[in-house]
Amino acid sequence: MSIRAGVTNLKEGVGIAFDAMRANKVRAALTVMGVAVGVFVVVAMSAAVHGINASVAKDLESAGPTSFYVYKRPISMMNACDGTDETCPWRRNPPLTVRESEAIGRLPTIEAVTAHSATGEKVRYKDRQLSQVGIDAYTANWTEVDGGDIYPGRSFTSQEAQAAARVIILNENASKALFGDSDPLDKLVDINGQPFQVIGIYHYTASFLGKPGSAQSGDSPTGIIPLETGRRHLQMSMRWVDFTVKPRSDVKQAEAIDDVTATLRAMRGLRPSQENNFAVTTQDRLLEVYNGFFGTFFVILIAISAVGVLVGGVGVVAIMMISVTERTREIGVRKALGATRWTILWQFLVEAVTLTGVGAATGFIIGAGITALIRALTPIPAEIPGSAIMAAILGSVVTGIVFGIVPAFRAARLDPVIALRYE
Repeated sequence: MSIRAGVTNLKEGVGIAFDAMRANKVRAALTVMGVAVGVFVVVAMSAAVHGINASVAKDLESAGPTSFYVYKRPISMMNACDGTDETCPWRRNPPLTVRESEAIGRLPTIEAVTAHSATGEKVRYKDRQLSQVGIDAYTANWTEVDGGDIYPGRSFTSQEAQAAARVIILNENASKALFGDSDPLDKLVDINGQPFQVIGIYHYTASFLGKPGSAQSGDSPTGIIPLETGRRHLQMSMRWVDFTVKPRSDVKQAEAIDDVTATLRAMRGLRPSQENNFAVTTQDRLLEVYNGFFGTFFVILIAISAVGVLVGGVGVVAIMMISVTERTREIGVRKALGATRWTILWQFLVEAVTLTGVGAATGFIIGAGITALIRALTPIPAEIPGSAIMAAILGSVVTGIVFGIVPAFRAARLDPVIALRYE
């Protein structure tokens, strides 16, 4: 078959496919809907996961590309803990302390380190109350390892941190909810029955998960106070203190991690044969954990989308078999006039791919719309990756060929004499 004949048959096949869809609206709608659901799930979830990964990476990099974290327990979202030493040996790990963070801060390879803990409290200003505000408590040098800005206002000083001063820095959402458009600086908010002076407004580009270890989740209301203030005045637990460590710019991350590990082991009196009773976690490891967590959901949703494609594929078989039956005499006439088996096969495959292509286009449009809504209404910078677009196109073509091949072969193998006699 020549290229010109192939193009002609392509146009004819597409036209006949649309005629068949108009003639069999219900069956065609079910076919299109099945494929559309599958493509929509792939596109929307790919965009969401792509945005979440970009958001998490931005949060991790806000502390610096070589910064790392120290926790009481290893970071994992997949391993279950049933309360026994076998499944969660970290339960016996001692909590991290401010004294340990100060020792790390004195290392020649470390530029800055901040200790942190988090809780949630009710915050009230006059007749306005926020029932759940994330409270992050840091040591005074937290701004040295943080990617946000404070304006207007300031952060708390070392003296205020040591004296457990009742001062607080609110993020934009908390400030807006409590004070509206009025100036919040130097006003007193009530936290757990105690007055806290607002000294600054914290600006941080919100993301889906918020910063590692932080009480902030996405664009939720958040307040930042000195760590000692949280311990004394809010009875904040010190059992889950964590560190963010920023190496010097001329120091490799691995070297800084070795120094921090050696320092903590020495301070805790661990012998060479004993394992660490703390966990040092890099940004790459956190990304790996997040990717594994969301990857599991992605696989599940891909399986759901496969069911939708299967439903669409069954519809393709049904509508194409009906089309072959209804056009048996036409096929006989075309063969009698010289059409080859390949010509007939090509025509019906084009029709099948057209059906699934319409479904894929519908699913892609819906997925793009949902992606735009996610980007507009949430902190997730959702964006459809090129791989998802290619998967949608290839998936529709493969579905059309796989499920349309049987009806196409049946049409191609019809005996022209018998087909001409068909009524």
